[in-house]
Amino acid sequence: MKTQFKHLTTKLTPLALALAAISGLAACSPASQTTPASQTAIEQASTPKQEQVAQQSESQRLSAFFERTFEEDLKRSPLFQSYLGKKWDYDKWDDISDKQADERVAIAKERLATLDAFDTTQLSEQEQLSLRLYKLGIERDLANDKFRHHRYIVHQFRAAHTQVPSFLINIHSVKSEDDAKAYIGRLNNVSTYFDQVIAQMKIREDLGVFPPAWAYDQMIDASKNVVSGAPFDGSETESTLWEDFQNKVSALDIEETKKQALLDDAKAALINSVQPAYNKFIDALAHQQTLTPEGDGAWRLPDGDKWYQNRLNWFTTTDLTAEEVHQIGLDNVERIHNAMRAIMQKVGFEGTLQEFFVFMREDDQFYLPSTDAGRQQYLDDAKKAIDDMRDAIPEYFGILPQAPMIVKRVEAFREQSAGKAFYQSPAQDGSRPGIYYANLFDMKAMPTYQLEALAYHEGIPGHHMQRTIAQELEGVPQFQKFLSFTAYTEGWGLYTEELAKDMGFYQDPYSDFGRLAMELWRACRLVVDTGIHSKQWSREKAVDYLVENTPNPQYDAQKAIERYIAMPGQATAYMIGKLKIMELREKAMNELGDKFDWKGFHDEILQYGPVPLSILEENIETWISSQKQQ
Repeated sequence: MKTQFKHLTTKLTPLALALAAISGLAACSPASQTTPASQTAIEQASTPKQEQVAQQSESQRLSAFFERTFEEDLKRSPLFQSYLGKKWDYDKWDDISDKQADERVAIAKERLATLDAFDTTQLSEQEQLSLRLYKLGIERDLANDKFRHHRYIVHQFRAAHTQVPSFLINIHSVKSEDDAKAYIGRLNNVSTYFDQVIAQMKIREDLGVFPPAWAYDQMIDASKNVVSGAPFDGSETESTLWEDFQNKVSALDIEETKKQALLDDAKAALINSVQPAYNKFIDALAHQQTLTPEGDGAWRLPDGDKWYQNRLNWFTTTDLTAEEVHQIGLDNVERIHNAMRAIMQKVGFEGTLQEFFVFMREDDQFYLPSTDAGRQQYLDDAKKAIDDMRDAIPEYFGILPQAPMIVKRVEAFREQSAGKAFYQSPAQDGSRPGIYYANLFDMKAMPTYQLEALAYHEGIPGHHMQRTIAQELEGVPQFQKFLSFTAYTEGWGLYTEELAKDMGFYQDPYSDFGRLAMELWRACRLVVDTGIHSKQWSREKAVDYLVENTPNPQYDAQKAIERYIAMPGQATAYMIGKLKIMELREKAMNELGDKFDWKGFHDEILQYGPVPLSILEENIETWISSQKQQ
């Protein structure tokens, strides 16, 4: 289905986000990937020597600027350092104060002035593109800064109360005694970090910015879970953090007396810093729950309509309005429903589509048991699906990821509030694999007919492949490897679900239905996200829409709607991005005919790292032109 987009804009990480201090972003491929060496030599030979020197000097200056600013931003984010495997500030959390945000704004403005001083006539096309995107990124960040306090500093899916244990367990590795001491340092610093979170909550309280009332119950329960069990109380069950630290220290090759000293210090930090910090945070949540206004969507906040349009622009990298996004959703829901009816006929089901949804939702053949064995079977089957796909991708891709990937169950402390599946990128230094997390809390929310498509989306050829390849690109500025364009990354994940069908997967018609069900879910997101935040739908009305129009169960629908409420606009990026990639592939196939090459098309998408949809379109059109000339 061809979707026409209006003028496209960039989507870059906001200055206010603690984990993404990278304000200048770009997307370009190194010359070695796009220009044959012989061609480069000819161009250099025909260029006057003085011009070559000037070009080299300006190129070097730009490269130095990219490297310097990436390093500066990295030094301001201990958490991002840890994600990259660096241990510079290994005992610290990020500074999320307004003072720090103001400093980033001032730095961004200074960088804009620096960018204006570059002579773009002396730069290569790739470098000009990098500079252009870097500048646009800063301008977007500065424009977003006026909505700095509209973003919920806490919500039930991603906030400090779950970030602390998740980060320490999954990111903070302990390979030495010093690493363990840094872990303890982070435990001791939780109180300072939470004080900043509560201060940000108070700023929003004064402005009238709150999550909905029901979200506070989930945040309070999740917070209590973190500080339940030993050593926080007399329970025989150990808390998640205490169990994690003990396991990591136990694996160290150091003297037992040193291990015991580390354990004693960690226990003291948990009791004297972590527990009081969480209790104070819980009190702040309970207080704000009494103040939050009625309703669920962004419309209920000051200038909520403007903020929601900002979020749509940000996440989709387009200037589509809420009404336009809503209509695209309705159109695609109808298209996918028709495709599902064809599968109904194929499997011989007699009844309406809604009756087929009930059958898929309730029949036991599509669900593994809610037991340890059933959950392990799901993980094993997901791993097999990814392994089988890994064997097939060399036919369709030239660039392949090197970092390994594992499939893992979402940890117990956060599985009730986390999404049904998500991906965590590998550490760039190889110390941590990519991880596909499957949420197996409710096995009725993880039907086996969706297992294949979900594994392809989160694993290979989806998120693991795209994000790992971006990190592994050679000759590319560091900042470029960690760009965040949701429409690109999530559009790619959704695109790969359909690509798997083109590759011959989904031999079981019910699995093919599962693929359509997941695409339908993303189409419905366009409808319900805009419904909630622009058309003032209630949470209940949005849940009812999903239950009526998809085969997903009630619980699945409820958790999804709660996520869309917490992160306005984010859910719209998937389908908008996927539609653009499919539109570009259709165009390439139509114009190239027998010259169309799967590897070439996919490599063209991946070899530049994440880009806004406008740049993706430019890249593919350039590739089509080059293929025609061959």
